[in-house]
Amino acid sequence: MRFTLLLPFIFCLFFSCKEKPKETFPSTLETKTIAIEYAKGFTVEKTGSGITIINVSSPWPNAQTSYKYALVPKEKLATITLNKEEFDAIIGVPVHNIVSTSTTHIPTLEALGVIDALKGFPDTQYISSKKTRELIVAGKIKELGNNESINTEMVIELNPEVIIGFSINNQNKAYETLQRSNIPVVYNGDWTEETPLGKAEWIKFIAPFFQKEELADSIFREIADSYNHVKTLAQNAENKPEVLSGALYKDVWYLPGGNSWAAMFLKDANTSYPWSNTKQTGSLNLSIESVLEKGIDAEYWISPSQFTSYQEMKEANQHYLNFKAFQNKKVYTFAKTKGATGGLLYFELGPNRPDLILKDLIHIFHPEILPQHELFFFKPLN
Repeated sequence: MRFTLLLPFIFCLFFSCKEKPKETFPSTLETKTIAIEYAKGFTVEKTGSGITIINVSSPWPNAQTSYKYALVPKEKLATITLNKEEFDAIIGVPVHNIVSTSTTHIPTLEALGVIDALKGFPDTQYISSKKTRELIVAGKIKELGNNESINTEMVIELNPEVIIGFSINNQNKAYETLQRSNIPVVYNGDWTEETPLGKAEWIKFIAPFFQKEELADSIFREIADSYNHVKTLAQNAENKPEVLSGALYKDVWYLPGGNSWAAMFLKDANTSYPWSNTKQTGSLNLSIESVLEKGIDAEYWISPSQFTSYQEMKEANQHYLNFKAFQNKKVYTFAKTKGATGGLLYFELGPNRPDLILKDLIHIFHPEILPQHELFFFKPLN
């Protein structure tokens, strides 16, 4: 009888209760590269073990360092062994508690339906989204100071599963402190992309942390199709108006370089931009004399810094009155589209919805093409 009672124990000891061997990565199964069509700063791969490998090659402009992250389904964390030296962070997914650091991440989190996972954010005053502001007011998203000197004690108290970071270089001491506390930091380099659809495609970077890849693909495809459709319509416009951009700041006129994100919109809207042949991917710093020489007869003027009225511009600098676009009241700004606390929606939502920006510009420059479109970001000056 005793022997009979011991049989289940012996069976369990040698068979059922024997610890399963851990799978060691890299797996012998091949990886599958996920299609990234426009973004240049990251890649995504899937392994046969269900692990997602994300490589970020452009965390900031001219970066000499790349980052590699492994996203492991939480149910497999105990059975898969990874070489920690091979990865800058290993994260169990899906995550439910994160800290984000750039307003451009907010629309992505909302679109994916995971904004409730956001528990902390630096400089919450700059968030414009009504939905996310409600979470801030309710105390569900904590204020964490500012990005460069983020309140590490509060972050550690929140104990996020991951921090979606933003940095201009690899010298962020706060991030280093948090990583030493075993809080992984991953770098989102969406802002380094030079094309409108390249920025928007970084939704495919954030989605795997929530296992929302299919949804991200669907969202981005809709945006890309919309953008490319109206871009094609604009190429058939009867005229190609000349467009001026930017404004003076302390005697220097800042306007988009020819290879910049902002200049790409002007190209895709089928306009003539006097500085389109310059090679800069950021801003050009010019004198008022050089801008007058090239742009005085431009039919339109967009993004005149933070100005929202002709009177403000007139009081700021009398030179503005010399431009044809100013005289004919054809100046348009994104500075009038603000959130509840004064944040500019253009900088928060614009990178995620380039189709809306392009539709605005086409409606302004070629009103016959999209006559029913209602301006979203760009509005005429008061």
